[in-house]
Amino acid sequence: MKKLWVAFALAAVAALVVVGAQPGDAGAKVDRVFAKWTAGTPGCAVGVASGGKPVLAKDYGMADLEHDVAITPETIFEAGSVSKQFTAAAILWLAREKKLSLDDLVRTYIPELPPYSPDITIRHMLTHTSGLRDWGNVAAIAGWPRTTRVHTHAHVLEIASRQRALNFTPGTHWSYTNTGFNLSAVIVERVSGQSFQDFTRAHLFQPLGMTHTSWRDDYTRIVKGRAVAYRERDKIFSTDMPFENVYGNGGLLTTVGDLLTWNEHFDAAAEGDPLSTALQQQPGRFADGRAHGYALGLFVGTYKGVREVDHSGSTAGYNAFLTRFPDHHLSVAVLCNATSGQATQYAHAVADIYLGDRAKGPAPAPARSTEEIAAHAGMYRSTVTGVPITVGGSRDTLRGRTWTFDGRGAVATDEYGTTERYDRVTAAHPSPQDLAAYTGSYVSDEAETEFRAELKDGQLVLKHRPDTTIPLTPLYADAFEAPQLGTVIFRRDASGRITALSVSQDRVWDLRFVKVKS
Repeated sequence: MKKLWVAFALAAVAALVVVGAQPGDAGAKVDRVFAKWTAGTPGCAVGVASGGKPVLAKDYGMADLEHDVAITPETIFEAGSVSKQFTAAAILWLAREKKLSLDDLVRTYIPELPPYSPDITIRHMLTHTSGLRDWGNVAAIAGWPRTTRVHTHAHVLEIASRQRALNFTPGTHWSYTNTGFNLSAVIVERVSGQSFQDFTRAHLFQPLGMTHTSWRDDYTRIVKGRAVAYRERDKIFSTDMPFENVYGNGGLLTTVGDLLTWNEHFDAAAEGDPLSTALQQQPGRFADGRAHGYALGLFVGTYKGVREVDHSGSTAGYNAFLTRFPDHHLSVAVLCNATSGQATQYAHAVADIYLGDRAKGPAPAPARSTEEIAAHAGMYRSTVTGVPITVGGSRDTLRGRTWTFDGRGAVATDEYGTTERYDRVTAAHPSPQDLAAYTGSYVSDEAETEFRAELKDGQLVLKHRPDTTIPLTPLYADAFEAPQLGTVIFRRDASGRITALSVSQDRVWDLRFVKVKS
C-alpha cells in the first residue's frame, strides 16, 4: 500500500500539464475558470484526479507578489478547515489502536473543561454536535478576533474552560465550531505522548507519501515554497497571513498534489486500513437517531445529483476546497492565496467539466410566489437563539428550509428534520428615553471583557476596549443588531428591570454579560 501511495504522489508532482484521459478541451475550460488570476495578482493551484490517476495540475497567478514568485502545482498553501478531516483521521487511528473510543467523554482527556450535563464526547466534537462555543468567536467578542494576536492552544483551553454553558444539549443540534477540533488535536497529543506534528507525520502523511504536508504549529517557521496570503480591497492586495499557533481546526500546509493523494486513500484503502476510511465518511447522527450531513471532519451530500464528500476552508487570506465524487472516482483540489479566491466555486466549475452530463442535478425548488411572501411578511424571532429573520424585502430568508406558518409565527425544518420555532415580533422604534434604560456596564467572566452601553447622539452604542464603538440598531423589543457582534439582546428580571445582555451569533448562542450596579 505504501508503494501505491508513493507512486500516486510522484505522479501528481509530475503532472505539471494536462495529462491522462479527460475531456479533450478540459485544459482550456479550466483556464477560463481561473481567468482573473494573472502575473499581477495572487491566484490558485488546481489539481484533478480521475480513476486513481492525476489528470490535471495547473497554476494561476503569483505565490509572492513582493518577490515575483509564481504559483506552481507544488506551491504550499494553507488549507483552512480542509484540515479537519486529518484531525479526525488521527483520532480514528488512536481508536483503531484501542487507545481511546469516539464515545469517550472529552473530560477524560481534558479535565480543564467544566462538567456539562449531559457531557460531551469525542464523537460530538468531530461531528459539530457538541454544543461547544467557537473559541475564536468568543475571543472576537472579547476584542481579540483571530489574526489580531498570537493565539495558542493554551488560549483555546482557557477560553473553553471558562464557558459555563453550551450552545445546546450535546447531540440535539448541529453548529459548526472549531473548538472541538482544537481539543481533538490536544487529545491526540496527550494520548500519544507525541506532538500533533510528529504523530500525523508518522501515521498519516509519510505512509501516504504526502511529502509536502505539515502543520502550521509555529507560525514563525520557515516553509520553503509557501505562498503568501493576501486580502483584496478595492482591487488592491495586501498581505493577510495567519499568525497563530492553533491547529487541528485548520493550519494544514499542503499542496494540491498531496490533497489528491489523500483523497485517493478513501477510494483505494485496503480492508483493515488503520485510517478507518469507511467510518470517517459515515454521516453523523443526532441523539434521536436522525442522520445529518457531516461525518468525521467531512461533509457528505450531493452536488447536482452526484454523491459528494468534501470540505472547504479559509484562514486569513487562504481559501481551499477539496472534493471527491466517489461514484465516479473523481477528485478536485483547489488552493488559493487571496480572500477573493472562491475555491469552492472554482472546484465545482472544474468538476462540471469532468463530470459532464453526469452532473445535471435535481430541478430547482419552485420559487415562492410574491403573494405567499407578502402574506407572511414581517419579523420573526428564533426561540432558540433570539436571532431574527425578516420575511419580505429583497432577500429570501426562507431559502434552505421548509417553513410552516401559523397564527403565532412559524416553524422552520431543515433537510435533516431539525426544527426551529420562530415567533412573530414587532419591529421596535425606541425613543432616546427608552434607550436610556439600557445604559450601564455589562461584564462577562466567560469572555473576560466588559461592554459599556451609552447614548451617543440619540443612538445606543456599546463601548469596548480599547477604543471600539459599536452602534446598536433596534430590531424588536430589547433586541438590537450590532456590527461585529451579531444580535444583542437585553435581559430583564421578573420585575422588568434590565439585568444582563446576551450576544448571539451563528457559533455562539446567548453569551451572557451581567449588568454591573453603578
